[in-house]
Amino acid sequence: MTWKEETDKIHQRRELAKLQGGEKAVAAQHRKGRMTIRERINALLDKNTFDEIGMGAGDAELDEDGNLVEFSPANYVLGFGKIDGRRCIVGGEDFTLKGGSPSAAGQRKSVYTEDLAAKYRIPLIRLHEGAGGSVGGTKKASLSSPVNEPHRFRSVAEAMARVPVATGAMGAVAGMPAARLVASHFSVMSKSTAQVLIAGPAVVQRAMGEKKTKDELGGADVHTKNGTVDNASEDEADALIQIRKFLSYLPSNVWENAPVTACDDAQDRQEEALLDIVPRDRRRAFDMRKVLRWVLDQESFFEVGKGYGRSQITGLARMNGQPVGVWANDGRHLAGAMTANGAHKARRFIELCETFHLPILSFVDEPGFMIGSQAEREATIRHGANTALTAAMANVPWASVMVRRSFGVAQVAHYGHDAYVLAWPSAETGPLPVEGGVAVAFHREIAQAADPDAKRRELEEMMAAKQSPFPRAEAFSVHELIDPRETRPMLCRWIDRIQPLLPPLLGPTGFSIRP
Repeated sequence: MTWKEETDKIHQRRELAKLQGGEKAVAAQHRKGRMTIRERINALLDKNTFDEIGMGAGDAELDEDGNLVEFSPANYVLGFGKIDGRRCIVGGEDFTLKGGSPSAAGQRKSVYTEDLAAKYRIPLIRLHEGAGGSVGGTKKASLSSPVNEPHRFRSVAEAMARVPVATGAMGAVAGMPAARLVASHFSVMSKSTAQVLIAGPAVVQRAMGEKKTKDELGGADVHTKNGTVDNASEDEADALIQIRKFLSYLPSNVWENAPVTACDDAQDRQEEALLDIVPRDRRRAFDMRKVLRWVLDQESFFEVGKGYGRSQITGLARMNGQPVGVWANDGRHLAGAMTANGAHKARRFIELCETFHLPILSFVDEPGFMIGSQAEREATIRHGANTALTAAMANVPWASVMVRRSFGVAQVAHYGHDAYVLAWPSAETGPLPVEGGVAVAFHREIAQAADPDAKRRELEEMMAAKQSPFPRAEAFSVHELIDPRETRPMLCRWIDRIQPLLPPLLGPTGFSIRP
């Protein structure tokens, strides 16, 4: 007497689970230009490393003799895998089954995915496509968790505090999957196939009277500009590449340091073009991304949130092989001024670096907070103060390069606690930019002058001379006044010096209340 009959049933269910929603449902997914969840997982992970958990979960229908008539697998797929040889957990909704609206077992599997990541201290990747609850319910609705079940979001929060969480919107995502999508350290959505929605077009039209398509409500053009999602991708394949790249800069958990890689970019490389990248005409902008490209390890900068808070540039990179967080100003957008959105973006980025103990490099061209009625309506000062306090409370090593302007309260956010500060000869610093300060302090003198414009220029040139970095260097208000071409060598030496400071930072981190 053996258990062959029962083991045959196990294998039968596993084979049925691999069929997902069936041949027609899979074909429909492919016609829409989208992969199935298992295809996405296999494309994301190193080859042949997916170790699935819970293939037997689902709804089974048996005949009177106990034979399997139908098996509908749980519409959430999860398991262990490897990315660049490092172990991770990956999961996602199966849209070929009920449009990804969670079945009872599917919901449990989604929560378990986060539990596993936190328990094993490995990165978590969620690939989302599906809605939240369904009006039609499930066959085993009585097994669903109650609406106030705290574990559903507690597991999300606990995972984010311990391990890197990266998510992708691969198709339409709404309800609970949408909430899980944004509860991450990095999110990306496919421009060609994805939308992120609180509610879909039919619900919106019925409730609000708005007639909008899914893309108009929640396409990539909407959500990469408002900060809901960090990055857009050309397609699903590109989204998976971006997730792999993001994770390559981060440790597996907060108890480990980020992986340092071999660097074939010379530490003493000095780019001649840095000498004249900043125009002498203070009203002309320059391309800060070129500065980053010429200073950081070549081809290592991975920008995060480019479409949102555009006056601030944030991203991950390597300096002499060491993963670092990079924050800079984009003077070509609103002169680099810190808006409410820019402050929120920078604050969240500092928190990412603090959580995973990444040194921060700040390249400063900050004219101050954005001004005007819109800036006041957006509560810019509150968001900006929040960012400044976040920087002050951060413990990671921090180096700031004063490239050009460093003015007002907003400049404070660009210098972490005990920051190593380098200044270029083009640096200007003070309580206000020259133009604003002269307009305020000398308005009567300018108005009474025979040639107000000439007087204004004269006063601006006089005040600009007082904002020179040379007196600050002489007073040791900056650590070093440098030739711009020396920036990479100086920062590489700093990276080498701070290595002993990183291991003591390991473990969970946190911030107290901020404005």
